[in-house]
Amino acid sequence: MGSDPLWTGYRHRAVDADGWMTFWRLDPREQPFELHDWIGRPDRPGHRLWSRAATPAGVRASWQTSASSVSLEIRGALDIYSLIAPVDFLVNGELHERRGVEAGEQRLTVELPGGPVDLEIWLPQAGAIGVRAVSFDGEATPSPPIGPRWITYGSSITQCTGAYGPSETWPALVARQHGWDLVALGFAGECHLDPIAARTIRDTPARLISLCLGINIYGGETFSGRTLPGQVEEFISTVRDGHPHTPMVVITPLPAPNVEGKPNAHGLTLDDVRACVELGARTLRDPDLQLIDGRTVLSIEEAQALYADDLHPGPEGYRLIAERLAPLLTLPL
Repeated sequence: MGSDPLWTGYRHRAVDADGWMTFWRLDPREQPFELHDWIGRPDRPGHRLWSRAATPAGVRASWQTSASSVSLEIRGALDIYSLIAPVDFLVNGELHERRGVEAGEQRLTVELPGGPVDLEIWLPQAGAIGVRAVSFDGEATPSPPIGPRWITYGSSITQCTGAYGPSETWPALVARQHGWDLVALGFAGECHLDPIAARTIRDTPARLISLCLGINIYGGETFSGRTLPGQVEEFISTVRDGHPHTPMVVITPLPAPNVEGKPNAHGLTLDDVRACVELGARTLRDPDLQLIDGRTVLSIEEAQALYADDLHPGPEGYRLIAERLAPLLTLPL
């Protein structure tokens, strides 16, 4: 995706006059504001989709190298949650070093084993991040992903800001287990069936698509019981325009113990939202679409034990989600 053959997992790459790259997971050229103007600024009241899209969750690069060290020039800024996630350096598929990112410009240098290895760098899944250069003190050959591409769309529970690191979000764990080329379209607080998200998925080649729908719609009171099924149906139909027979999985909201049974301003409980999402998905009578009830991914008791707050799993919760979903998210033989 995008125009840089080294990095993967993004839609558009913007480069400023000083060479700093921003990896956008949606294309900001469809949004009427200057690219430099997004940091720390809501696009309009209550709307932060574009700042979320500029966080490089799931964006990564890989090399085959015999170098003894690698250096990454990176620039960090706090997001609205005052959080910058770390960078993960993986060697031969295993976490080699996790390095924190401070606000401002910095160079992260990591020692490598020194023999021929496969190196992956996973960029932070939280924060306002710019990248300028990766350098080695020896030979390094880019090795782009060769596995089938998987696109997953969802909320903060898909962006996974609270995971230990970017290679341990649940989408990253599932993709690494299966050897898939991940495109992670998790947007914290901003999974509201936006047309730009549907068009992005429609226009991106993929072998598998998963959509985790409903929790932000419940909390943001985006749609009513009358409008939500139709919005789900329209979103899936737009995706299907570019993927007529691609396997698709729709996942309804995971448990949220402290709000289950509580109606929002539209009178919808989370169970009502789950029913509306299921209705919208089933209306299409799509033989290539599978539904997963989020309550089967985690139990209420597991959520109570593993959530960091009323809604968000902690790091071990994301690991368990990956463990539960990995065998359910599969490609046909």
